Amino acid sequence: MKKILALGLTAALSLSLLAGCGGGTGTPAETGSAGTDAPAAETGSGSGGSVYYLNFKPEQDAQWQELAEIYTEETGVPVKVVTAASGTYETMLTSEMAKDDAPTMFQVNGPVGLNSWKDYCYDLSGSALYGELTSDDYALKNGDEVAGIAYVIESYGIIVNQTLLQQAGYTVEDIQSFDDLKAVAEDITARKDELGFSAFTSAGMDSSSDWRFKTHLANLPIYFEYQDKGITSTDAIEGTYLDNYRNIWDLYINNATCDPAELTAKTANDAVNEFTSGQAVFYQNGSWEYGNVVGEGKLSDADVTMIPIYIGVGDEANQGLCTGSENYWCVNKNASAENIQATLDFMYWCVTDETALQAMTGGEGAMPSGGAGMAFAIPFQAAPESSNPFVALDAQMTADGKTPVSWNFTTMPSEEWKNVLGSALAVYAADQTDANWDAVVSAFVDNWAAEYALANG
Repeated sequence: MKKILALGLTAALSLSLLAGCGGGTGTPAETGSAGTDAPAAETGSGSGGSVYYLNFKPEQDAQWQELAEIYTEETGVPVKVVTAASGTYETMLTSEMAKDDAPTMFQVNGPVGLNSWKDYCYDLSGSALYGELTSDDYALKNGDEVAGIAYVIESYGIIVNQTLLQQAGYTVEDIQSFDDLKAVAEDITARKDELGFSAFTSAGMDSSSDWRFKTHLANLPIYFEYQDKGITSTDAIEGTYLDNYRNIWDLYINNATCDPAELTAKTANDAVNEFTSGQAVFYQNGSWEYGNVVGEGKLSDADVTMIPIYIGVGDEANQGLCTGSENYWCVNKNASAENIQATLDFMYWCVTDETALQAMTGGEGAMPSGGAGMAFAIPFQAAPESSNPFVALDAQMTADGKTPVSWNFTTMPSEEWKNVLGSALAVYAADQTDANWDAVVSAFVDNWAAEYALANG
């Protein structure tokens, strides 16, 4: 997440393409008025069309609303940004695409998402946007067509309040494996009344938060199984590392700020507030969360760092962060020619204009309004390095020879598969029996095969 050539990602990463999500809901906002001027980004620009962007990332809603307004002021082209609430994007996209005023610009999360929406995707292979990519690895292909373009590369792991960790008598250098993490977390739990804080934030299982565990945490056993088999997708997961998945889940929920039975009522906001107020040392989330944990009234850059999610598999001493993308911009080919052109022009502006680039890659104060930028690492030629220190940390780990964990959750067969898994995890958290874990295993393994068959005939 810096200029892409600096990532040094492995070839496996380019094959495993995706999110971060966050809490909150977006509000529809239409900016500007009709006009005909557009930047000369594409052949035939100045179309007089309009843009409707259905945004996937609620944590960046405010920045997209501001950029839309700026673009309209500069060009006269109306830009509407609507942001889906966390966990509702696919449902909302289905609903919006059925309307006369459908989105002209939308997102898919990788090959599985593309399979559902490929008939709506305009071929971007001849676009100026595609020409700005630093690597063809970040183009999502449908045969010979470029159906989507990754616009952000992100990393996730366990965010650490290292100030609290030091108060507990440890540093991040003491945590180089699952066994190390377990020992530290359980020691903090044993002394939590004395220390005044817990090991982990709440692992909320409502829709604003459960994606962290049914998707991002579930990526780890998938990744290691794929590594063993030398594959990048499967129609039938075996669940080789589900005991390890259970171990890390147990560690999260039994060494946290709340009782495991309370998790279905805990939200993403609860977790971030617990972390920023110093109630917990560890918080599983990603680089996209930087602006929510660092800043005025929050923590400082010196307080926070990120470590890999260790589950007791592989060469943990050389494991990096989970790094990839599930954010692929697509253009609705069923929109009018004028609106397609207006959308292509807007997308090109986002990755070449100085103000837009600062908004997308900058941190505190990066927006023209003075607000925080998106702090993204974006794979385009004009992009400056991201100001996000989690991005720099990922780059340093890769440079030091640690292997990034690729994002294989984009191969999960369906949203329903994730939802069934999430429900089973929540039931198990409240009553941690072997029988309830067997239901988690069934949701992971049996339901994978069933959902894959439904999706692929």
